[in-house]
Amino acid sequence: QVQLVESGGGLVQAGGSLRLSCAASGRTFSSDRMGWFRQAPGKEREFVASIGWDGSIYYLASVKGRFTISRDNAKNTVYLQMNSLKPEDTAVYYCAATKSSGVTISEKTYDYWGQGTQVTVSS
Repeated sequence: QVQLVESGGGLVQAGGSLRLSCAASGRTFSSDRMGWFRQAPGKEREFVASIGWDGSIYYLASVKGRFTISRDNAKNTVYLQMNSLKPEDTAVYYCAATKSSGVTISEKTYDYWGQGTQVTVSS
């Protein structure tokens, strides 16, 4: 059974940092593209970052330079280091995985999803 489990969310003041982790199980994900999405209250889920099996990385423009995505294939885990957090980064953050070469920023491309972890940034 394929499972993605996020952790590392919490409450942090503006300007602070958090590191999210996504542990995958059920099979090897080294050949998948792994992504992070987020959904703020009253808004649609949006793409945040993704990392391919080949190391290709994409970021949402508003997080570029503040967030860093990485992966450890030996641990079947993907990370999202979030620095200089802003109140507008407040959302539930979801990890996702796909073997598809479809549009990387579209949630429809991803086949597997975690349950999400809450990130709250206070001003």
